[in-house]
Amino acid sequence: MDGSTVATYERAAAEYAAARTASAADRARRFAAGLSAGGRRLDLGCGPGLYLPHLGRPIVAADAALAMVQAAVGSQPDVPGVRCDLTRLPFRRGAFAGVWASKAHQHVEADALPGALGELHHALPVGGRLELTVFGHDGDEDVRSIVTGGDDQFPGRLFTLWQGDALRWLLVGAGFDVERLSVEEDRPPRFEVTAVRARTLADTVAPGMRLLVCGLNPSIYSADAGVGYARPGNRFWPALRLAGLSEVDRDGHRLLREDHIGITDLVKRPTVAAAELRAEEYRTGLARVDRLCRLLRPAAVCFVGLAGWRAAVDRRAAVGWQDRPLGDDTPAYVMPSTSGLNARTPLTALADHLATAAAGP
Repeated sequence: MDGSTVATYERAAAEYAAARTASAADRARRFAAGLSAGGRRLDLGCGPGLYLPHLGRPIVAADAALAMVQAAVGSQPDVPGVRCDLTRLPFRRGAFAGVWASKAHQHVEADALPGALGELHHALPVGGRLELTVFGHDGDEDVRSIVTGGDDQFPGRLFTLWQGDALRWLLVGAGFDVERLSVEEDRPPRFEVTAVRARTLADTVAPGMRLLVCGLNPSIYSADAGVGYARPGNRFWPALRLAGLSEVDRDGHRLLREDHIGITDLVKRPTVAAAELRAEEYRTGLARVDRLCRLLRPAAVCFVGLAGWRAAVDRRAAVGWQDRPLGDDTPAYVMPSTSGLNARTPLTALADHLATAAAGP
């Protein structure tokens, strides 16, 4: 999360609390009423705790600014507080039935938001609820960023302003089904999102990736395991090791953090077999990955499995580097599937393909 923004809130916590009210209290109460009785909820970006009286119990208050956490738990002594970065949440998988995140993620840098939304996916079980509020913009570009000046009561804050459709595809990439995305005509416009954590995988991505690996879609086995290519018969992780690209086994977050290799999928819908997917799903998914590459600018993207690229781009495509880049100029490589069903491609060949993609054209 942007350090200057956090510092502003550290300095101005008391002033901010005095100047703000829980303007969406009715929405907060509806959110709380929709959670299962006794389901733990998280007020993420809690600020001074304005919404805590409306969100039900049990609840955890979390914020990147310690002064805000102290103000929140001071006003609601029965609530535990946690200081944490929104891009690296310290909670176990599926810890919360629902997350209320009001006007916090707009302070996350644009290229860090996919990972921050993925953290929310991790903290929720399948079916868990997310209520997200951020300011946006009504222009054509996916995102704009501004830092407030002297005309702001709390200057020095970063605001990352998303276009509505871009915010929707980011949530899809993070493994959410978006039930509602409404626009409130503030200046700037305010997006209110209701989303549900889907039975799928979130992208594990970040800026600075040496390689972005793009599968066809998660298997149900992988979706439930919480990691791509999880089935023991899949040869993706052994091929990575044989290629000398990583020593990590079945841990996408470590792969990203230690080896700068990210993972996404063309289609987020999990299936028993990729043959269940439709061509239009591949085309829609390629448009999302295209925008993801424009945002994060990986050095290269490697599509694992020919079916997706052939359905979305070129039905005669062969393995190797493709003529069509992703994003602005990210080179695209297509390789055979690593599934155990593709036994005709030996492990050494799969490793060679991954090594070639990582080396670049």
